[in-house]
Amino acid sequence: MGVKADRQTPAYTLSDGVDYIPMPTWKVYLIQFLNIAGTGPIFGAILGIMFGPAAFIWIVFGCIFIGAVHDYFSGMYSIRRDGLSLPELVGEELGVGMRLVMRIFSLVLLVLVGVVFVRTPADLIAVLTPTDGFWGGSVFWLVVILLYYILATLLPVDKLIGNIYPLFGAVLLFMAVGVIVGICVQPGTIPEVTEAFTNHHPKGTPLLPCLFITIACGAVSGFHSTQTPLMARCLKNEKHGRIVFYGAMITEGIVALIWAAGAIKFADSLGVAGDTPYEKLMNYMDGNPANIVYALCESWLGALGAVLAIIGVAIAPITSGDTAFRSARLIASDFLHLKQDKIVKRLLLALPLFSVAIALFFMDFEKLWRYFAWTNQTLACIVLWTMAVAQSRRCKPYNLCLYPALFMTFICSTYIMVAGEGFELPPVTGYIIGAVITVLAFTGFEYWIITVRDKKYKKAN
Repeated sequence: MGVKADRQTPAYTLSDGVDYIPMPTWKVYLIQFLNIAGTGPIFGAILGIMFGPAAFIWIVFGCIFIGAVHDYFSGMYSIRRDGLSLPELVGEELGVGMRLVMRIFSLVLLVLVGVVFVRTPADLIAVLTPTDGFWGGSVFWLVVILLYYILATLLPVDKLIGNIYPLFGAVLLFMAVGVIVGICVQPGTIPEVTEAFTNHHPKGTPLLPCLFITIACGAVSGFHSTQTPLMARCLKNEKHGRIVFYGAMITEGIVALIWAAGAIKFADSLGVAGDTPYEKLMNYMDGNPANIVYALCESWLGALGAVLAIIGVAIAPITSGDTAFRSARLIASDFLHLKQDKIVKRLLLALPLFSVAIALFFMDFEKLWRYFAWTNQTLACIVLWTMAVAQSRRCKPYNLCLYPALFMTFICSTYIMVAGEGFELPPVTGYIIGAVITVLAFTGFEYWIITVRDKKYKKAN
């Protein structure tokens, strides 16, 4: 990236007291971590470990070589473009048509994230704090969380988000440390990684490509690239981009590993029906990973663990939902060229977004989640292609982004071919089609390198 410590960042050059505000690096790191984490590295890892130890391999290699690369390059290119939001960044590299597609795609994803991360914590808190009638029920908490989201979307980033996020981040990390201790001292066994290339999913769900869609946060997630511009506008020095963007993703990967290992070890010690830990885990969860989280925390960490579970698992997703709506507002402001210095202007963009979100609350949640998961990984794929093009235009090493882009192209195209919400083709047919699409994408990229890049950009650089 050619990082220069003396180059001024957008936090200073475009300081507006609302979105562009210089903040301490440690705080930016924690906010970035919570923006991208939520319950993703917890619930996704627990659902993913049912495929077997392959989950560990995917989290490690996916996080290092795909997810953290995706986050770092998207964050750094946003800094270089004055904190530009994702659709505009993609449009500059892939053209006007792709800019329009990404504006729609990103807004849809962010609203889906906001809806998912309103309903999930509202339902969880209602279960944990049962009361009669409206007060304390799911609808009550949904209204409370939505009101908080409106405030977080409209207020300057350092007033609400900047003050409460460090506390929530510390709780999430402390809970992870407690689970590490439990992994070391509690009964139960963790399956050997030598079994990684066998699919252990009790329902026989295909490991390829479903594992790579199930575990997104903790390995790679397109949602992250919608969040990096938020912190690109607050970073004091671009040399800290590695700590904030790459480092936060690595931290999330570690959290995902901890929960994958903790969940399968805890399941192995449960007295529930099932011949394998994977079956026990599935039966105990009954479709809701929160069941395992609360039981594990209460068993391994005691009363304190139950409190941490409420904060870490019920409140953490709120810290992704609020910045999802904030990112959506900034994306809309970028392509409408509407300054956000006045609260009236922020309301003008925020209210339509919240209106759409409220309408989606009544959609079937399982279907909503599946579409969110595939949209999320497809966005990561597009961003990796964008970064590969951006690097190649500047005659910089681009294979760091190209190889992950090819891999995610195969995963996303294969998934939509074989998944129930897609074409439901036989897995082998899906693999063949996915491979063909990937080869075509690679061929198109190499053709562009030879016919356009080498003639137009190589001499200039």
